[in-house]
Amino acid sequence: MSRVSVHRIEQGEPSVTMGAYLNVLAAIGLTLSASETAAASQPNTADDRAGWLPLRIRLARYPQLKQLAWQVQGTDELTPREALGIYQRNWRHLDETELSPQERELIDALRQVFGSADGSAGGDV
Repeated sequence: MSRVSVHRIEQGEPSVTMGAYLNVLAAIGLTLSASETAAASQPNTADDRAGWLPLRIRLARYPQLKQLAWQVQGTDELTPREALGIYQRNWRHLDETELSPQERELIDALRQVFGSADGSAGGDV
């Protein structure tokens, strides 16, 4: 390796190749290793998604919403506001015992995002 390459490394120039950096590390007795961080290696949990709201809500993923939105024609997705409106208008027709955990999370997220100042989203939702 030339003195010019070492000088460029010392100056932090972006034109130096990765191989040159590895040669310098080997010369001074260091090694470079890549490893996954602890945060990246852990799977996402329900707590990671708290308050998370998708941009488009697929009806196929939420069976109760799909039943409530029977009148919606020509689309398989709703905006969060549309979904909240359907839940609010038709809550009395909803079988709460049949709600999946995923659908409960969606309803909670809709409440958090679109809820009024007192914490309610209006209606029974």
